[in-house]
Amino acid sequence: MQGIRISKVEGDSDRLDFIRFPWKVYRGDRYWVPPLISERKQFTDPLKSPFFEHAHADFFTARRNGEIIGTIGAFSNQLYNEFQGVNACWFGFFEVLEDPEVAAALLRTAEDWARQQGHDHLLGPAQYSTNDEIGLLVDGFDDVPRILMTYNPRRYQGYLEGGGYQKAMDLWAYSVDVRDLVQNMPEKITRVTEKIRKRWNLTLRPVEMKHFDRDVGHIKRLYNASWERNWGFVPMTDHELDHMAKNLKPLVDPDLAVMVEKDGEVVGFGIALPDLNQPLHRAYPRPGTPEPLTMLKFLWNWKVLKRVDWIRAWALGVLPEYRGQGFDSLMYLELARASVRKGYKWAEMSWILENNTMVNRAIALLGGKVYKTYRVYQKQL
Repeated sequence: MQGIRISKVEGDSDRLDFIRFPWKVYRGDRYWVPPLISERKQFTDPLKSPFFEHAHADFFTARRNGEIIGTIGAFSNQLYNEFQGVNACWFGFFEVLEDPEVAAALLRTAEDWARQQGHDHLLGPAQYSTNDEIGLLVDGFDDVPRILMTYNPRRYQGYLEGGGYQKAMDLWAYSVDVRDLVQNMPEKITRVTEKIRKRWNLTLRPVEMKHFDRDVGHIKRLYNASWERNWGFVPMTDHELDHMAKNLKPLVDPDLAVMVEKDGEVVGFGIALPDLNQPLHRAYPRPGTPEPLTMLKFLWNWKVLKRVDWIRAWALGVLPEYRGQGFDSLMYLELARASVRKGYKWAEMSWILENNTMVNRAIALLGGKVYKTYRVYQKQL
Protein backbone atom coordinates (compact mmCIF):
# COMPACT_ATOMS: atom_id res chain seq x y z
CA MET A 1 0.00 0.00 0.00
CA GLN A 2 2.96 2.28 -0.49
CA GLY A 3 1.80 5.73 -1.62
CA ILE A 4 -1.88 5.01 -0.84
CA ARG A 5 -3.73 7.13 1.71
CA ILE A 6 -7.25 6.38 2.91
CA SER A 7 -9.00 9.23 4.68
CA LYS A 8 -12.46 10.17 5.89
CA VAL A 9 -14.46 12.60 3.80
CA GLU A 10 -14.53 15.95 5.59
CA GLY A 11 -16.39 18.98 4.28
CA ASP A 12 -18.16 19.84 1.05
CA SER A 13 -15.07 19.80 -1.15
CA ASP A 14 -14.14 16.26 -0.09
CA ARG A 15 -17.73 15.13 -0.55
CA LEU A 16 -17.86 16.55 -4.07
CA ASP A 17 -14.64 14.68 -4.95
CA PHE A 18 -16.22 11.52 -3.50
CA ILE A 19 -19.37 12.00 -5.60
CA ARG A 20 -17.47 12.71 -8.82
CA PHE A 21 -15.11 9.73 -8.60
CA PRO A 22 -17.36 7.15 -10.39
CA TRP A 23 -16.90 9.04 -13.67
CA LYS A 24 -13.29 7.80 -13.57
CA VAL A 25 -14.30 4.21 -12.91
CA TYR A 26 -16.88 4.07 -15.70
CA ARG A 27 -15.07 6.12 -18.33
CA GLY A 28 -15.87 4.42 -21.64
CA ASP A 29 -18.44 2.05 -20.13
CA ARG A 30 -21.41 2.05 -22.49
CA TYR A 31 -23.91 0.78 -19.89
CA TRP A 32 -23.29 2.95 -16.84
CA VAL A 33 -25.93 5.65 -16.21
CA PRO A 34 -24.40 8.66 -14.43
CA PRO A 35 -26.44 10.24 -11.62
CA LEU A 36 -27.22 13.90 -11.30
CA ILE A 37 -24.56 15.45 -9.08
CA SER A 38 -27.16 17.58 -7.31
CA GLU A 39 -29.11 14.45 -6.39
CA ARG A 40 -25.99 12.73 -5.03
CA LYS A 41 -25.18 15.81 -2.96
CA GLN A 42 -28.60 15.72 -1.33
CA PHE A 43 -28.50 11.94 -0.91
CA THR A 44 -25.22 12.04 1.02
CA ASP A 45 -25.94 15.20 3.04
CA PRO A 46 -26.83 14.41 6.69
CA LEU A 47 -28.76 17.68 6.86
CA LYS A 48 -30.98 16.84 3.88
CA SER A 49 -31.42 13.06 3.83
CA PRO A 50 -33.93 11.69 6.39
CA PHE A 51 -31.92 8.45 6.55
CA PHE A 52 -29.53 10.20 8.93
CA GLU A 53 -32.30 10.80 11.47
CA HIS A 54 -31.92 7.16 12.59
CA ALA A 55 -28.44 6.32 11.29
CA HIS A 56 -24.97 7.70 10.95
CA ALA A 57 -22.31 7.14 8.33
CA ASP A 58 -18.80 7.98 7.29
CA PHE A 59 -17.44 8.13 3.77
CA PHE A 60 -13.84 7.39 2.77
CA THR A 61 -11.56 7.97 -0.19
CA ALA A 62 -8.37 6.21 -1.22
CA ARG A 63 -5.83 8.47 -2.91
CA ARG A 64 -2.52 8.03 -4.66
CA ASN A 65 -0.45 11.16 -5.25
CA GLY A 66 -3.49 13.21 -4.36
CA GLU A 67 -5.75 11.55 -6.93
CA ILE A 68 -8.77 9.52 -5.80
CA ILE A 69 -8.53 5.86 -6.78
CA GLY A 70 -11.38 4.41 -4.70
CA THR A 71 -14.30 5.18 -2.37
CA ILE A 72 -16.43 3.43 0.22
CA GLY A 73 -19.02 4.33 2.85
CA ALA A 74 -20.07 2.59 6.08
CA PHE A 75 -23.45 3.03 7.80
CA SER A 76 -24.74 2.27 11.26
CA ASN A 77 -28.53 2.02 10.90
CA GLN A 78 -30.08 1.96 14.38
CA LEU A 79 -33.61 1.44 13.07
CA TYR A 80 -32.58 -1.59 11.01
CA ASN A 81 -30.80 -3.23 13.93
CA GLU A 82 -33.67 -2.61 16.33
CA PHE A 83 -36.27 -3.98 13.91
CA GLN A 84 -34.24 -7.02 12.88
CA GLY A 85 -32.77 -7.71 16.32
CA VAL A 86 -29.23 -7.82 14.93
CA ASN A 87 -26.02 -5.82 15.23
CA ALA A 88 -25.12 -5.17 11.61
CA CYS A 89 -23.22 -2.48 9.79
CA TRP A 90 -23.83 -1.75 6.09
CA PHE A 91 -21.38 -0.60 3.45
CA GLY A 92 -21.86 1.01 0.06
CA PHE A 93 -20.53 3.55 -2.43
CA PHE A 94 -17.84 0.94 -3.13
CA GLU A 95 -16.06 2.13 -6.28
CA VAL A 96 -12.46 1.44 -7.20
CA LEU A 97 -10.17 1.43 -10.18
CA GLU A 98 -8.78 -1.91 -11.33
CA ASP A 99 -6.58 -2.54 -8.31
CA PRO A 100 -7.31 -5.50 -5.97
CA GLU A 101 -4.96 -4.15 -3.30
CA VAL A 102 -6.81 -0.84 -3.04
CA ALA A 103 -10.17 -2.65 -3.09
CA ALA A 104 -9.06 -4.80 -0.16
CA ALA A 105 -7.87 -1.75 1.76
CA LEU A 106 -11.20 0.01 1.26
CA LEU A 107 -13.13 -3.01 2.49
CA ARG A 108 -10.85 -3.27 5.53
CA THR A 109 -11.56 0.40 6.23
CA ALA A 110 -15.30 -0.29 6.32
CA GLU A 111 -14.72 -3.36 8.51
CA ASP A 112 -12.55 -1.41 10.96
CA TRP A 113 -15.20 1.34 11.13
CA ALA A 114 -17.89 -1.28 11.82
CA ARG A 115 -15.84 -2.79 14.66
CA GLN A 116 -15.27 0.64 16.16
CA GLN A 117 -19.04 1.16 16.17
CA GLY A 118 -19.48 -2.14 17.99
CA HIS A 119 -21.04 -4.16 15.13
CA ASP A 120 -20.45 -7.87 14.64
CA HIS A 121 -21.03 -8.24 10.88
CA LEU A 122 -21.07 -6.22 7.70
CA LEU A 123 -23.69 -6.26 4.91
CA GLY A 124 -23.70 -4.71 1.46
CA PRO A 125 -23.29 -3.13 -0.90
CA ALA A 126 -26.22 -0.77 -0.44
CA GLN A 127 -26.86 2.94 -0.42
CA TYR A 128 -28.20 2.77 2.33
CA SER A 129 -30.62 -0.12 2.94
CA THR A 130 -33.22 -2.31 1.26
CA ASN A 131 -35.30 0.86 0.90
CA ASP A 132 -32.68 2.43 -1.35
CA GLU A 133 -30.16 1.28 -3.95
CA ILE A 134 -29.01 -2.20 -3.07
CA GLY A 135 -27.05 -5.15 -4.36
CA LEU A 136 -23.98 -5.92 -6.45
CA LEU A 137 -24.74 -6.84 -10.04
CA VAL A 138 -23.35 -10.35 -10.57
CA ASP A 139 -25.23 -11.37 -13.74
CA GLY A 140 -26.64 -9.38 -16.66
CA PHE A 141 -23.91 -6.81 -17.30
CA ASP A 142 -24.60 -6.15 -20.99
CA ASP A 143 -27.46 -3.75 -20.43
CA VAL A 144 -28.08 -0.39 -18.80
CA PRO A 145 -29.67 -0.57 -15.35
CA ARG A 146 -33.31 0.36 -15.01
CA ILE A 147 -34.35 3.33 -12.88
CA LEU A 148 -33.10 3.18 -9.25
CA MET A 149 -31.20 -0.07 -9.87
CA THR A 150 -27.45 -0.48 -9.46
CA TYR A 151 -24.63 -1.21 -11.88
CA ASN A 152 -20.97 -2.06 -11.34
CA PRO A 153 -17.91 -3.58 -13.05
CA ARG A 154 -17.67 -7.38 -13.15
CA ARG A 155 -14.45 -7.32 -11.13
CA TYR A 156 -16.17 -6.14 -7.94
CA GLN A 157 -17.56 -9.61 -7.30
CA GLY A 158 -14.04 -11.01 -7.17
CA TYR A 159 -12.88 -8.20 -4.90
CA LEU A 160 -15.63 -8.94 -2.38
CA GLU A 161 -15.38 -12.70 -2.44
CA GLY A 162 -11.59 -12.48 -2.30
CA GLY A 163 -12.02 -10.41 0.86
CA GLY A 164 -14.00 -13.14 2.59
CA TYR A 165 -17.51 -11.89 1.82
CA GLN A 166 -20.23 -14.49 1.31
CA LYS A 167 -23.68 -14.35 -0.23
CA ALA A 168 -26.40 -13.22 2.15
CA MET A 169 -29.21 -12.97 -0.41
CA ASP A 170 -29.77 -12.72 -4.14
CA LEU A 171 -32.22 -10.22 -5.59
CA TRP A 172 -33.73 -11.04 -8.98
CA ALA A 173 -34.79 -8.76 -11.78
CA TYR A 174 -37.28 -10.16 -14.30
CA SER A 175 -37.95 -8.94 -17.83
CA VAL A 176 -41.32 -9.23 -19.52
CA ASP A 177 -42.39 -8.34 -23.05
CA VAL A 178 -45.59 -6.55 -22.04
CA ARG A 179 -46.98 -6.41 -25.57
CA ASP A 180 -46.61 -10.16 -25.95
CA LEU A 181 -48.04 -10.71 -22.49
CA VAL A 182 -51.17 -8.67 -23.17
CA GLN A 183 -51.72 -9.80 -26.76
CA ASN A 184 -51.22 -13.49 -26.01
CA MET A 185 -52.69 -13.62 -22.55
CA PRO A 186 -53.62 -17.23 -21.68
CA GLU A 187 -57.35 -17.45 -21.17
CA LYS A 188 -56.72 -19.19 -17.85
CA ILE A 189 -54.92 -16.14 -16.41
CA THR A 190 -57.70 -13.81 -17.51
CA ARG A 191 -60.31 -16.08 -15.99
CA VAL A 192 -58.47 -16.54 -12.70
CA THR A 193 -57.69 -12.84 -12.18
CA GLU A 194 -61.29 -11.88 -12.92
CA LYS A 195 -62.42 -14.50 -10.43
CA ILE A 196 -60.11 -12.97 -7.80
CA ARG A 197 -61.52 -9.53 -8.48
CA LYS A 198 -65.13 -10.66 -8.08
CA ARG A 199 -64.51 -12.96 -5.12
CA TRP A 200 -62.96 -10.21 -3.02
CA ASN A 201 -65.09 -7.38 -4.42
CA LEU A 202 -61.99 -5.51 -5.57
CA THR A 203 -61.80 -2.21 -7.40
CA LEU A 204 -58.58 -1.12 -9.10
CA ARG A 205 -58.02 2.58 -9.69
CA PRO A 206 -55.08 4.80 -10.59
CA VAL A 207 -53.37 7.09 -8.11
CA GLU A 208 -55.25 10.39 -8.15
CA MET A 209 -52.69 13.15 -8.55
CA LYS A 210 -55.12 15.79 -7.29
CA HIS A 211 -55.32 13.74 -4.11
CA PHE A 212 -51.68 12.64 -4.17
CA ASP A 213 -51.05 13.26 -0.48
CA ARG A 214 -54.10 11.16 0.44
CA ASP A 215 -52.88 8.24 -1.66
CA VAL A 216 -49.36 8.61 -0.27
CA GLY A 217 -50.99 8.22 3.14
CA HIS A 218 -52.48 4.91 2.02
CA ILE A 219 -49.10 3.77 0.70
CA LYS A 220 -47.45 4.70 4.01
CA ARG A 221 -49.89 2.48 5.85
CA LEU A 222 -49.46 -0.40 3.43
CA TYR A 223 -45.72 -0.29 2.74
CA ASN A 224 -44.36 -1.17 6.15
CA ALA A 225 -47.17 -3.62 6.91
CA SER A 226 -46.79 -5.55 3.66
CA TRP A 227 -42.99 -5.77 3.59
CA GLU A 228 -42.15 -6.32 7.25
CA ARG A 229 -41.63 -10.08 6.92
CA ASN A 230 -39.14 -9.77 4.07
CA TRP A 231 -35.46 -10.46 4.50
CA GLY A 232 -33.46 -7.33 5.23
CA PHE A 233 -36.50 -5.13 5.69
CA VAL A 234 -36.28 -1.91 7.67
CA PRO A 235 -39.38 0.25 8.18
CA MET A 236 -39.42 3.63 6.50
CA THR A 237 -40.18 6.57 8.75
CA ASP A 238 -42.92 9.03 7.85
CA HIS A 239 -40.25 11.57 6.94
CA GLU A 240 -38.47 9.09 4.66
CA LEU A 241 -41.73 8.18 2.91
CA ASP A 242 -42.69 11.84 2.49
CA HIS A 243 -39.22 12.64 1.16
CA MET A 244 -39.39 9.76 -1.31
CA ALA A 245 -42.89 10.73 -2.45
CA LYS A 246 -41.80 14.34 -3.03
CA ASN A 247 -38.84 13.21 -5.16
CA LEU A 248 -40.85 10.67 -7.16
CA LYS A 249 -44.00 12.73 -7.73
CA PRO A 250 -42.69 14.38 -10.95
CA LEU A 251 -41.84 10.90 -12.30
CA VAL A 252 -45.10 9.12 -11.45
CA ASP A 253 -47.49 8.32 -14.28
CA PRO A 254 -50.86 7.86 -12.51
CA ASP A 255 -51.87 5.25 -15.10
CA LEU A 256 -48.92 3.14 -13.92
CA ALA A 257 -49.77 3.46 -10.23
CA VAL A 258 -52.68 1.26 -9.15
CA MET A 259 -54.54 1.24 -5.85
CA VAL A 260 -56.56 -1.84 -4.90
CA GLU A 261 -59.71 -1.20 -2.89
CA LYS A 262 -61.85 -3.78 -1.12
CA ASP A 263 -65.23 -2.51 -0.04
CA GLY A 264 -63.85 1.03 -0.26
CA GLU A 265 -60.69 0.35 1.77
CA VAL A 266 -57.26 0.47 0.11
CA VAL A 267 -55.66 -2.92 0.73
CA GLY A 268 -52.91 -2.96 -1.89
CA PHE A 269 -50.88 -0.82 -4.26
CA GLY A 270 -48.58 -1.33 -7.21
CA ILE A 271 -46.36 1.32 -8.77
CA ALA A 272 -44.41 1.11 -12.01
CA LEU A 273 -42.01 3.88 -12.99
CA PRO A 274 -41.05 4.86 -16.54
CA ASP A 275 -37.42 3.90 -16.99
CA LEU A 276 -35.99 7.38 -16.93
CA ASN A 277 -32.49 5.93 -16.95
CA GLN A 278 -32.98 5.72 -20.73
CA PRO A 279 -33.21 9.49 -21.33
CA LEU A 280 -30.75 10.16 -18.49
CA HIS A 281 -28.22 7.90 -20.20
CA ARG A 282 -28.61 9.92 -23.40
CA ALA A 283 -28.30 13.22 -21.52
CA TYR A 284 -25.24 11.83 -19.70
CA PRO A 285 -24.65 14.10 -16.68
CA ARG A 286 -20.99 14.81 -16.09
CA PRO A 287 -18.84 17.05 -13.92
CA GLY A 288 -18.21 20.36 -15.61
CA THR A 289 -21.42 20.34 -17.65
CA PRO A 290 -24.06 22.77 -16.33
CA GLU A 291 -26.88 20.70 -14.88
CA PRO A 292 -29.65 22.83 -16.48
CA LEU A 293 -28.23 21.87 -19.89
CA THR A 294 -28.22 18.20 -18.89
CA MET A 295 -31.83 18.50 -17.72
CA LEU A 296 -32.86 20.04 -21.04
CA LYS A 297 -31.33 17.07 -22.89
CA PHE A 298 -33.02 14.70 -20.45
CA LEU A 299 -36.45 16.26 -20.91
CA TRP A 300 -36.01 16.42 -24.69
CA ASN A 301 -35.31 12.69 -24.85
CA TRP A 302 -38.11 11.87 -22.41
CA LYS A 303 -40.97 14.22 -23.22
CA VAL A 304 -40.32 15.15 -26.87
CA LEU A 305 -38.56 12.18 -28.46
CA LYS A 306 -40.25 9.75 -26.04
CA ARG A 307 -37.20 7.50 -25.87
CA VAL A 308 -38.55 5.40 -23.04
CA ASP A 309 -39.80 1.93 -23.89
CA TRP A 310 -39.20 0.24 -20.52
CA ILE A 311 -41.03 0.51 -17.23
CA ARG A 312 -39.93 -0.86 -13.89
CA ALA A 313 -42.49 -2.47 -11.59
CA TRP A 314 -40.92 -0.78 -8.62
CA ALA A 315 -43.11 -1.28 -5.55
CA LEU A 316 -46.01 -3.54 -4.75
CA GLY A 317 -47.65 -4.17 -1.40
CA VAL A 318 -50.65 -6.06 -0.08
CA LEU A 319 -51.90 -6.15 3.50
CA PRO A 320 -50.70 -9.37 5.19
CA GLU A 321 -54.21 -10.78 5.63
CA TYR A 322 -54.67 -10.81 1.85
CA ARG A 323 -51.32 -12.34 0.91
CA GLY A 324 -51.37 -15.44 -1.26
CA GLN A 325 -54.80 -14.59 -2.72
CA GLY A 326 -53.56 -13.46 -6.14
CA PHE A 327 -53.76 -9.70 -5.58
CA ASP A 328 -50.18 -9.33 -6.81
CA SER A 329 -50.95 -11.08 -10.13
CA LEU A 330 -53.99 -8.87 -10.55
CA MET A 331 -51.91 -5.72 -10.12
CA TYR A 332 -49.09 -6.92 -12.37
CA LEU A 333 -51.61 -7.66 -15.09
CA GLU A 334 -53.27 -4.27 -14.67
CA LEU A 335 -49.89 -2.51 -14.89
CA ALA A 336 -48.97 -4.53 -18.00
CA ARG A 337 -52.18 -3.52 -19.76
CA ALA A 338 -51.70 0.12 -18.81
CA SER A 339 -48.09 0.12 -20.00
CA VAL A 340 -49.10 -1.24 -23.42
CA ARG A 341 -51.76 1.46 -23.75
CA LYS A 342 -49.05 4.03 -22.98
CA GLY A 343 -46.74 2.62 -25.67
CA TYR A 344 -44.18 0.80 -23.53
CA LYS A 345 -42.64 -2.44 -24.77
CA TRP A 346 -40.83 -4.00 -21.84
CA ALA A 347 -41.18 -4.24 -18.10
CA GLU A 348 -38.61 -5.05 -15.45
CA MET A 349 -40.02 -6.48 -12.24
CA SER A 350 -37.43 -5.80 -9.59
CA TRP A 351 -36.09 -6.45 -7.24
CA ILE A 352 -37.53 -9.73 -5.95
CA LEU A 353 -35.96 -11.75 -3.14
CA GLU A 354 -34.88 -15.17 -4.34
CA ASN A 355 -36.80 -16.74 -1.43
CA ASN A 356 -40.07 -14.87 -2.10
CA THR A 357 -41.76 -17.95 -3.53
CA MET A 358 -45.25 -16.53 -3.98
CA VAL A 359 -44.18 -13.45 -5.94
CA ASN A 360 -41.63 -15.37 -8.02
CA ARG A 361 -44.33 -17.85 -9.01
CA ALA A 362 -46.74 -15.07 -9.93
CA ILE A 363 -44.18 -13.37 -12.16
CA ALA A 364 -43.18 -16.64 -13.82
CA LEU A 365 -46.86 -17.31 -14.55
CA LEU A 366 -46.98 -14.01 -16.41
CA GLY A 367 -43.98 -14.98 -18.54
CA GLY A 368 -41.25 -13.18 -16.58
CA LYS A 369 -37.67 -14.37 -16.98
CA VAL A 370 -34.83 -13.61 -14.57
CA TYR A 371 -32.35 -11.60 -16.62
CA LYS A 372 -30.26 -9.91 -13.92
CA THR A 373 -29.09 -10.94 -10.47
CA TYR A 374 -28.02 -8.59 -7.69
CA ARG A 375 -26.29 -9.94 -4.60
CA VAL A 376 -26.03 -8.71 -1.04
CA TYR A 377 -22.90 -9.95 0.73
CA GLN A 378 -22.08 -10.37 4.38
CA LYS A 379 -18.95 -10.86 6.48
CA GLN A 380 -18.60 -11.72 10.14
CA LEU A 381 -16.24 -9.41 11.98
